[in-house]
Formats: sequence, structure tokens, C-alpha cells
Amino acid sequence: MLNPLSQESDIILNSMKIVRVKKTKRVLGGYLWVFSNEIEGKLKGFTPGELVELTDRRGNFLAIGYINPRSLIAVRILSRKKTEINHSFFKTRIEEALLYRQKIYSGFESYRVVFSESDLLPGLIVDRYGDVVVVQILTAGMEGFKDTIVDIIKKLLNPSCIIMRNDSPFRQMEGLEIEKAIVDGSLERLPIIKEAGLQFEVDPLEGQKTGFFLDQRENRQAFASLIDGGEGLDLFCYTGAWGLHTAQQGAKVTCVDSSKTALYMAERNAILNGVANRVEFVCADVFEYLTELRATRKKYDFIVLDPPAFVKSRSTLNKAIKGYRSINANAMALLKKGGFMATSSCSHHLSEEDFLDVIRYAAQVINRYVRVIELRSQAKDHPVLLSMPETRYLKCAILQVF
Repeated sequence: MLNPLSQESDIILNSMKIVRVKKTKRVLGGYLWVFSNEIEGKLKGFTPGELVELTDRRGNFLAIGYINPRSLIAVRILSRKKTEINHSFFKTRIEEALLYRQKIYSGFESYRVVFSESDLLPGLIVDRYGDVVVVQILTAGMEGFKDTIVDIIKKLLNPSCIIMRNDSPFRQMEGLEIEKAIVDGSLERLPIIKEAGLQFEVDPLEGQKTGFFLDQRENRQAFASLIDGGEGLDLFCYTGAWGLHTAQQGAKVTCVDSSKTALYMAERNAILNGVANRVEFVCADVFEYLTELRATRKKYDFIVLDPPAFVKSRSTLNKAIKGYRSINANAMALLKKGGFMATSSCSHHLSEEDFLDVIRYAAQVINRYVRVIELRSQAKDHPVLLSMPETRYLKCAILQVF
């Protein structure tokens, strides 16, 4: 396991190596990434995760960050002040992040505690599901402070279990091992979280991401407020969160996903909320399922389309747009006149403008008018750092097709 920094000792400022930045405009504007082509000289000799001091070409201090010479994002910034990066530094940052969530979600037991760059802790994700906390470390720089982070979380949140979900493919790009483990306490039973009168069982050890998609919280509720009975589809349903919100409104809904494991949990959640008689579960490829449904000419009152990220990198953007166009057109074609649709993209490489173009194209293909009721983003516990557009990744359009 790559672990270049000691968690026990403070990092002394004057021992840091200097990295000179050729192009300083974005750093001065609050951008937290410095790309390899923005750095003067070669990056050989640096240890992945090593703390460095950034200066401009004249030697003026810019920031403190951690470096990884093997990454296109060569440096991620931790502070624009001269400060020691130690236990006290991380404790303050995590406390500030927690206080914000406690303010916006007073009385809630589940939320994202730390959202990486948006909380000025690039490479760190912390999610809370009641008394179970899931930590995800994405970068070599954060990996060096893993023990410090776990210690702070134990003292601040007093969880019964801390799970390390270090199974993101981004870690391999950083030269880190993939791992998934309980690092403190025990997971005796799966946590059950509450959301707008509903309950959801979460699997933080084996589920997708950290176990649940907290970022769609407000979007699910906004869409459900438009539903008053009827029949609909929840496509890429995962554990059924969107569909159960509509079932709670008296609707009949078919939840579709290619994962049998996810559908098993979705069915458990339907039973847990007393709506199993209004929910059907189908294990299928959504693309193929929609094609087959169009042939039947069946129409629905509402459809939820919440696919995984099709755009893994900028190089796959054009191919992904074709996929988004196809699936949105096929879904729209199944709606009754006046029917509602919630469609999303969680790919930050797909801009809001491109996302709207996808919807326009889909409407044109099926020869329907579409109006946007709301254009939404991620939940408030996933705030957007204004200086970093990458932190605004989720697009969710609530539409009416007529």
C-alpha cells in the first residue's frame, strides 16, 4: 500500500519542496487543481502524495498542496495560506463541513459529510448513514492522512462502524490499491435511512458508490410532488428510491435495472414502506427494455431516467451523447400526452448546455413538444465550489411531454 506520509508527525513548512507554477490565473481564482503542463520543470523526484509549496515564477507563495507526478492533475491544493497540514488542519476542515450539513439538514441522520473539493479537501468523500460512516479516499495525498481522518471521524461522529470504500477506479490512476474494508467497529446490520417519509435499507459495503445516491434527494421529492397516481417507469432504478417516492403518491411503478442484487434490495425497500403491491421489478438491460416497450405502444403517465455516468472521459463524450439521445428519445416516446419525466446525467464532462441539447434532440426525433418544469442539480450536501465547475456534475431536468 502506497502511504508516503506519516500520519503521526506534523509537516514542517520549511521542509516542503517548491513547485513553481507557470500559469497562475486559475490558482489565484480559487481553482484547486494544477495540471502538469502548468508546472515549471520536470516532476521527477517527487513522491506521490508528497506535500509541496506552490509559488509563482518570482517565488511568491501561492498555496500548499499535494503532488502526484504520475497524474495529469499534478497538484491538488489544500490551503492558500501558509499553515501546517496536520491533525488540527483536518479536524478544522471536517468540523466545518459537518457544521454546514447539520445546519442545512437539521435533525437528519444521513447526508454527505465531506464532498472533496467543495469542502476544500480534494480526494476525500465521507458519507453518513445513521451511525454508519463510509469514507472514500481517491488520491495519494489523502491516503497519507487516512489514519488521521478515521481518528477525527470517530471523535466527531461516534459511529458504530467506519467503512473504507476505496474501490474507485480513480485510485488506480493515482497508483493506489483497491480496497474495501471495515476499519473500525462492526456492521451487525445494514443501516436504514429516512427520506421524506420513506425508509431505505443501505448496503454501504457492497452497494454502488458508498451505498446510496444521496445527491438526488431533493430531485426525487420535487418529481414526486407532480405525481398523483397513474402508472410509470423507474429506469436504472438501483434500490428503488425514485420509484418508491412515486408509489408513495399512489402510483403504480415498474422498477427496471440490470442488477439482480439492486432489485432484491429495491423489493425489500418496497416491503419496508408498505407499497410492494404497487411496485413491479424487472431485471433487464434498459436500452433493450425500452426498445421492446415501444413495439407494444404502451404509454405511461411518468418516467424516471437516472442512468449511470456514460461519459468516463472527454474522449468518450461524443459516443456518450449518442447513448443519452437514444435512451431519452425512447423514454419520451412512451409518455402519454402531458406525461412527466425526470431525466438525469451525472457525468461532469457533459455540460448543462450539452444535456439540454440531448433533450431537444430527443424531442425532435419523436416529434413531441417538451417543456422544462425545473432544471435541477445535486442536493445541498453536495455543494458546488464556484471556482471549480467540476464540482457541479449532476444535471436533472424535470419535463412535461405533450
